[in-house]
Amino acid sequence: MTYECILTAVHGDGPRKTALITLNRPKALNALNDQLMDELGEALLAFDADDGIGCIVLTGSERAFAAGADIPTMLPHTFATAFKSGLISKNWETILQVRKPVIAAVAGFALGGGCELAMMCDFIIAADSAKFGQPEIKLGIVPGAGGTQRLPRAVGKSKAMDMLLTARMMGAEEAERGGLVSRVVPADKLIEEALAAAETINGFSGPSVMLIKELVNLAYQGPLTDGVAVERRYFHALFGSHDQREGMEAFLAKRAPTFQHR
Repeated sequence: MTYECILTAVHGDGPRKTALITLNRPKALNALNDQLMDELGEALLAFDADDGIGCIVLTGSERAFAAGADIPTMLPHTFATAFKSGLISKNWETILQVRKPVIAAVAGFALGGGCELAMMCDFIIAADSAKFGQPEIKLGIVPGAGGTQRLPRAVGKSKAMDMLLTARMMGAEEAERGGLVSRVVPADKLIEEALAAAETINGFSGPSVMLIKELVNLAYQGPLTDGVAVERRYFHALFGSHDQREGMEAFLAKRAPTFQHR
């Protein structure tokens, strides 16, 4: 498939490979317009449906992961047109339908919608050059793709309020300390590190990987007691899988398991 606003590639030598999606609007610092988000959603769903793909890495350029939503296309909207057209709602959250892990590899600016897109991924690996922020207040608006909801869950109320109300940016080290990103790596090693993390995930049982993603998201979004109850059922359910038997037998035999993702 040929795209105009993203690039796609497949990496890896094993039976399960990693899809790499690169946002590609360099002149606009990867600003997120409808065409880019439509193409991103299409690529994400295609890779999610591909049994040969185990993990997806989403990245931008060295200068910007994504510097925000495409403001020139938003300016003409009124409340009525924004609401009726499903602005943001119609094509920004396709990523949340993806059952396989999606890793954000962030260098440079991840601002506004770019920060929100990164937070929709399952975890963020940041280059030491990364800068995160929600500067919507400078435009007389509020975040519209989850910034006021996901950011406090990631970094806490006080730091989120600070960022949202003052529009200040958070560097990579502060983002790691605050829990927004999982790790910080040198900028020139970013893609290498993200692909290595994906390769590690690809070596594990596919059903277990997808269930862990679902359970962590349940913990993130719902009550603790409900999450633990569902976790217990999934734990029991996996005792009916081939990979559970293989994993435990390999452990006792002191050998590496050969998972068949079933």
